[in-house]
Amino acid sequence: MTLYKIGGDTVEKGADNFETLLAAAYGARQRPKCLCLPDGIDMYVARIDERYVIKRMPYSADDHDAACPSYEPPPELSGLGEVLGSAIIEVPDLDATTLRLQFALTKSGGRAAPKPGEGDADSVKTDGKKLSLRALLHFLWEQAGFHKWSPAMHGKRNWAVLRKYLLQAARHKQVKGHDLSDLLFIPEPFTLERKQAIAHRRTAQLAQVAEIGGHQGQRRLMVLIAEVKDFAPSRNGHKLVARHSADFPFMLGPGMHERLLKRFDQELSLWQSIDGTHLVTIATFGVNQAGVATVEEMALMVTTDNWLPFENRAEKILIDMLAADGRRFLKGLRYNLPQNRPLATAVLADTKPPIAMYIPPPGSSDDYTAALAELIDGSKMAAWVWHPESGEMPPIARSA
Repeated sequence: MTLYKIGGDTVEKGADNFETLLAAAYGARQRPKCLCLPDGIDMYVARIDERYVIKRMPYSADDHDAACPSYEPPPELSGLGEVLGSAIIEVPDLDATTLRLQFALTKSGGRAAPKPGEGDADSVKTDGKKLSLRALLHFLWEQAGFHKWSPAMHGKRNWAVLRKYLLQAARHKQVKGHDLSDLLFIPEPFTLERKQAIAHRRTAQLAQVAEIGGHQGQRRLMVLIAEVKDFAPSRNGHKLVARHSADFPFMLGPGMHERLLKRFDQELSLWQSIDGTHLVTIATFGVNQAGVATVEEMALMVTTDNWLPFENRAEKILIDMLAADGRRFLKGLRYNLPQNRPLATAVLADTKPPIAMYIPPPGSSDDYTAALAELIDGSKMAAWVWHPESGEMPPIARSA
């Protein structure tokens, strides 16, 4: 049960008068308090369309009790710490979050297509003040809550649920003068009975970028988030076949498939070798006047069957074990952080205090080891470290 103090009232989220109290607080510019801790923690009220929602203040996520829905680990334990406040700018009283993107959302007629995922931190140098494609996917995944796990979530995640909450997460996120949700294409869950209706809605949505406009012939691009079904051969190369949208492939430009295999070898090998995993793509794409979609940039993310992202087999072993044991935890995501920088694999949220869990890669360099020690020493959280090459996994504290 989550309690808030709004004005002079103490009320549970979801109570009949909850949104009425939020509307009054919004009009009066009052700060409600989350009562997960005795002294309360300031929140703010945002107006989204015609609804009022309560949100945590920027940089306050780790001030909440670990059992509170508003709790998040300190941002410096993941890649979020490097982009929060620079690439992700939240102003509570403006009801919107501004995102600064490293990749283009327009394409000039003569510009060559970039390499797959060229915005990702472990392929080329990145601008920490802007979000790469992978970082945007991680941000939306976190905003939608899919980096969190509790026993109550078992069996409740499917593509329909993911699509709903990812689209909600994209609303009121401003990118280059547009609401991100207007630029985001996530395939509808496919059913044979609704095949034609789905195709009609998709055609209508993609028509907004199918025309070339502007005196310089710039074409608008959209952002795709989808589960990969296959990278299939086409007559002149390869195409991305997305689940729930198999009748509408996304063409890959010359050489993109080969670069994709090289750049995302780790993600592809995990997906191909471990049954039950999902491969999620985020990509920018344009649509020509014939209605054919072509990918411009792409990044990939592999997840467990519960849609929790992971980077290697050791992470999956830990995540699966925690989920099977009924633990409550949050998965750390890398954003722009390169592979040679440490981050917390997960944070156990059902212990008091929460515990940050680390899995250094085998053969870590001295620089990585020193950076990990600095991260642990500088954090106020207890640490659990597993070196998979050393043998048995260390004991894990029981839930409180």
